[in-house]
Amino acid sequence: MRKVDLKIFVEIHDRSELSPARRKLVEEAEEATHGSYSPYSHFCVGAAVQLQDGTVVRGSNQENAAFPSGLCAERTAAFSAAVGHPGKCMEAIAIVARPESAGAYVPVSPCGACRQVLLEYEYKQGTPIQVLMSGPGGQIHLVPSVAALLPVGFTADQMKG
Repeated sequence: MRKVDLKIFVEIHDRSELSPARRKLVEEAEEATHGSYSPYSHFCVGAAVQLQDGTVVRGSNQENAAFPSGLCAERTAAFSAAVGHPGKCMEAIAIVARPESAGAYVPVSPCGACRQVLLEYEYKQGTPIQVLMSGPGGQIHLVPSVAALLPVGFTADQMKG
């Protein structure tokens, strides 16, 4: 038997340390939380994807009484970007969340399904998608690629015979 140690390196930035484009992306994700439909969890999540040409596409979580028919913010943003801007690479995604009853944003990372979907886009386009996540005290946790968040993810190569 052999064991492999997997590590994830996360950069932690104060918002002021981010480039203007990345600060704007986080702000777009925060604004996207206001489009959340979360009558069951009361947990508003927003995401914003920046495309290679600078276009930003927002998404928010959309719940449904028939669980699991809802959809996470990350996937609504990624799917909207793919449909509305075919062929354009996704450079980064920012993710933020806040309880409906409180104005403060709380730390959040993509769920497993969202990581898998984003990994597929990263694989398809052949370039990394930077992930920015809201952290405690207004800090931003930055991961250089989705693959870093899902190091043993499932890709199309595994289906080839």
